Amino acid sequence: MTRVLLVDDDLELTAMLSQYLLREGFEVQAVHDGQAGVREATHGDYDIVVLDVMMPRLSGMEALRRIRASKQVPVLMLTARGDNVDRIVGLDMGADDYVPKPCTPGELVARIRAILRRTQRREEPADARGLAQLQSGQLVLVPGSRSATWQGQPLALTGTEFNLLEVLVRHAGELVSKEDISQQAFGQPLARFDRRIDVHISSIRQKLGARLDGQPWIQSVRGKGYQLLEE
Repeated sequence: MTRVLLVDDDLELTAMLSQYLLREGFEVQAVHDGQAGVREATHGDYDIVVLDVMMPRLSGMEALRRIRASKQVPVLMLTARGDNVDRIVGLDMGADDYVPKPCTPGELVARIRAILRRTQRREEPADARGLAQLQSGQLVLVPGSRSATWQGQPLALTGTEFNLLEVLVRHAGELVSKEDISQQAFGQPLARFDRRIDVHISSIRQKLGARLDGQPWIQSVRGKGYQLLEE
């Protein structure tokens, strides 16, 4: 059974969402402040964390930062409707997605299932060493274990970052449209004004660093998409 950690100080909302999630076949643990959320997320065995931005004792952003420092569990942020700053900052800090509040239980469940589908381990044909690899120059991805190395060193990626980078590695040297990236990485069409791809790509660029010529390894073509440069 999929285990969901729900972190929100709105007791009425968490009770309603918990009941709905239980009816949908999820196992739910609810806590009501950021400190308790960090403690549960880092020490418990959860498949996904649903984390509100505005909470007492410890904000959702700080809770996200602390969770990301020790775990790569998928995180879905609950943000105030219309607050693009919170959404962009949350994605930049490693959140996998966000849902504006107030949200319906059905919308939340749909987002949770979408995140779990794209972050779960994918079965790949085994190679001689037991795990298939995708490689572009010194960048190596192993989809079966969802691990990555860059220039011979482990590369820490969130689940969403791994999915995005996997799409680009599979099309290394080619320009991939944002629409295609959204379909392949998120399993859904690109929404108008959705900046998730841009924010996550920016984070990946920082982790890869610059080329010898000072250019990023992932090039953008305005209004078109992104391209992972080959060696």
